[in-house]
Amino acid sequence: MGGLRRLEYRGYDSSGVAVQSAGRVHIRKKAGKVGNLAASIDAKPLPNGEAAIGHTRWATHGAPTDANAHPHLADHGRLAVIHNGIIENAGELRQALSGAGHVFTSETDTEVAAALLAQAYRSAVDDRGPAAADDGDDLLVGAMRRACRQLNGSFTLLAVHAGHPGLVVAARRNSPLVVGIGDGENFLGSDVAAFGEFTKRAVELGQDQVVAVTADTVAATDFDGVPVQVTEVAVDWDPAAASKGGHASFMVKEMLEQPEAVRRTIQDRIGIDGSVRLDGLGIEESTFARINKVVVVACGTASYGGQIAKYAIERWCRIPVEVDLAHEFRYRTPLLDARTLVVAISQSGETMDTLMAVRYAREQGAVVLSICNTQGSTIARESNGVLHTLAGPEIAVASTKAFLAQVTANLLLALYLAQFRGSALREETFAVAKELRRIPDLIQRTLDRAGRVNALAADLREATSVLFIGRHVGFPVALEGALKLKELAYIHAEGFAAGELKHGAIALIDQGQPVIVIVPSLRHSSLLHAKVMSTIQEVKARGGWVVAVADDGDGVVAEWADEVIAVPESSPLLAPLLTTVPLQLFAAGLAAEKGLDVDQPRNLAKSVTVE
Repeated sequence: MGGLRRLEYRGYDSSGVAVQSAGRVHIRKKAGKVGNLAASIDAKPLPNGEAAIGHTRWATHGAPTDANAHPHLADHGRLAVIHNGIIENAGELRQALSGAGHVFTSETDTEVAAALLAQAYRSAVDDRGPAAADDGDDLLVGAMRRACRQLNGSFTLLAVHAGHPGLVVAARRNSPLVVGIGDGENFLGSDVAAFGEFTKRAVELGQDQVVAVTADTVAATDFDGVPVQVTEVAVDWDPAAASKGGHASFMVKEMLEQPEAVRRTIQDRIGIDGSVRLDGLGIEESTFARINKVVVVACGTASYGGQIAKYAIERWCRIPVEVDLAHEFRYRTPLLDARTLVVAISQSGETMDTLMAVRYAREQGAVVLSICNTQGSTIARESNGVLHTLAGPEIAVASTKAFLAQVTANLLLALYLAQFRGSALREETFAVAKELRRIPDLIQRTLDRAGRVNALAADLREATSVLFIGRHVGFPVALEGALKLKELAYIHAEGFAAGELKHGAIALIDQGQPVIVIVPSLRHSSLLHAKVMSTIQEVKARGGWVVAVADDGDGVVAEWADEVIAVPESSPLLAPLLTTVPLQLFAAGLAAEKGLDVDQPRNLAKSVTVE
């Protein structure tokens, strides 16, 4: 149950457990958060057992109900199965299994996998006859391999069977699975957080592998039964990350951790003179020298970090950059070759859309560098190289510190490429790199002003729509601000490029409409500043209520905006590391004013491992 609570950020529509005990499998499952399941078990405890599996669900097939919650039973209640992912041929299999006599009790694709596994298991028992008992655990392991060969899609499957005490059999395709190695006890999880407090040793399962786990053994094969040599890795997980540390929410805690998250991502990578070193990327310097195009692939918040990277790389390196939503990337048939660098950004390193983009890029011969916050993740392992952010575990579903760490890593990559390739703006890049080392302190100064932002959130608690606008790197910041508000406060929010407003979106402005404007630096970007000031005046002329996020001491914007949230002055391309912070605070504050759960917003999950 502790493991399920630590993994609840991955999905919280429903949860359930199965305990294998004394020749039986006992299950309990409930719709809603893990607390509902815990209350049910407290009221009517499950027996102790030799093995157990548990699951928190983000609904794909079927509504979040008790019946659709995992585990699902088959083989006359003797087999229990849980599943992450999507079985793409579930409809076809369901028809065939129904024709063979299986009666389904849920709408899920997971029950299809359970029925298929039961069919494979029964077939193996029948084939072997009286000698089946002598095969021991190989029966269930072999049935899992046979079932997996018939499944299409992405899945991690875990199964326990009443006839195989003390055994969990698991399989993985395109979905994360890690085995924790303990002393007389072993664990399985989609994330090391599930068992990080019990062991610092783990085994990462590879693609299309089946593993049989008992208290003392771990044995892996591929789907054809060929034994696989597993390699242990160290678990880098801080149990304190699973605690709110006295804060009202994980999101508040993680926002306050942002200066340290950025500082760790920078550490040892920028010299005193401003030189950038990215040791251990896994990609030869000569490869970077050949690159003539960069394509960034990411989803959601991470894609906005990629848009910031585009501005930085194109300015400092003079290399064309494209930014793609990962789920659209391979469907537009992009032009890639050995001189294309594909940068894949994912906090978890398990985002299915981004993983599929990585595989496509590798197939086309491109060089892939991933930016991830999780060591040993699938995306990191399947890329040519990896640049790890060092934000630490992020529990709240809406990303804060991981996003700032991603932006920092993107800027480091841009500076590295510029310096490595002999940029004409060498003096500027070294100066910006030195300035980047001071950014954590400026983030802290921005956080120290949270009181004013919280007051603004209270003032706007009845708002039903908020618009965000920006230019240059302020545009992706506006998009991120709108996304945070949608995620947390469940109200309409949109981000626009400031110059685009007059091409249609200005029709949304009426009396009192809140508009948050990301204002460029007056000192560093006077032309952009003037353009944004014109946009503010256009909004004001139509009755809009303007909140400006602007540099300290910007007296010009203060004359026109209804409210000003001041941030410390910085170089233009570093500004998103500061201007994003008030928007995070505002979204969290408005959600709190509305009495909403900022850590686990409705319908969302932290790591999207389905395509």
